[in-house]
Amino acid sequence: MVTNSEDFLALPGVYKALFLYVEPASTIAPAFLAWFFPGARWFHHELIPFAPPLGGLDARTVMAVWQLGNCYLLLGMISSLVFRAVRDTLPQEPAKQERILGASMTALAVADVTHIAASFIGLPAELRYVPWTWNPMTHGNISFVVVLVSMRLAWFAGIGRTRYYYGQGGKIKKKR
Repeated sequence: MVTNSEDFLALPGVYKALFLYVEPASTIAPAFLAWFFPGARWFHHELIPFAPPLGGLDARTVMAVWQLGNCYLLLGMISSLVFRAVRDTLPQEPAKQERILGASMTALAVADVTHIAASFIGLPAELRYVPWTWNPMTHGNISFVVVLVSMRLAWFAGIGRTRYYYGQGGKIKKKR
């Protein structure tokens, strides 16, 4: 199906670029990094900057890292596939698009906040407040996710876009 920018009025401009392309790619990529290359050992080691390298990982740890990779894949696919389905199924119906996107964005925002908290609390105390010492994985888990949740909140607030459902009394007008 050929789409144009008017088909996805509820997710315009920077929101479309971030939530339809950047976020899915940034959440799907870690799955492949954990599963294939550089692999579970590398992924596990990178979670804490400057942690002493481990030998091999036990089977339970490998399974947990792979399952974490699966969660990343799931989040990326939901963003990518569900948002595209909303766009393609409801072109020119921005209030309905926005209501469905809002439900997804709410779930993702809750996941963002808990992900930031778990990542931050999980850091050794001496690293928590010195972000210049963090590695790319830590910045991905904290800094980038702060950007994502901030953009979700901006989307809900209607910053840089027209609101069709949120802020409109919560009712979708039915066609007669």
